[in-house]
Amino acid sequence: MTQQLAITGVVSADVYQEVVHFYARHMHLLDAGAAAEWAATFVDDCLMDLPNLEPVHGRTALAEMMAKSIAQLRAGGEQRRHWHGMITVDEMPGGELAVRCYALVFSTLFGGEPRLHRTCVCHDVLVREGGTLKVRSRRVTRDDLNTDLS
Repeated sequence: MTQQLAITGVVSADVYQEVVHFYARHMHLLDAGAAAEWAATFVDDCLMDLPNLEPVHGRTALAEMMAKSIAQLRAGGEQRRHWHGMITVDEMPGGELAVRCYALVFSTLFGGEPRLHRTCVCHDVLVREGGTLKVRSRRVTRDDLNTDLS
């Protein structure tokens, strides 16, 4: 089911560019295996809702989950790369930003050929904390599991 958010308006070009830049840095941290630094781009009481997993509450739990995942990938000789595109950004009441984008996840075994691992839709709520954008909540749907098609 699609989450309905109260939208107050489309953001300026400057805010849109700031969001795009945020995702570039955010995903570079993840793909570099910097779990703690990546988790620091979320607010402390964040919520992450991923397919087939229990929701993760809080930045500390998120960092631990991601560090474990990264260690498993590295032990298996695998590198993941995340690409976010087709980004829409809408302003919500209170200045929060509703972001929806397509997320492609590529996987490469060391010495092997890259392959498309997943196609997803990412629904984020971004907020400003100390003047910096951070993720308050993230809901990811996978195309192979999604019956909502949003």
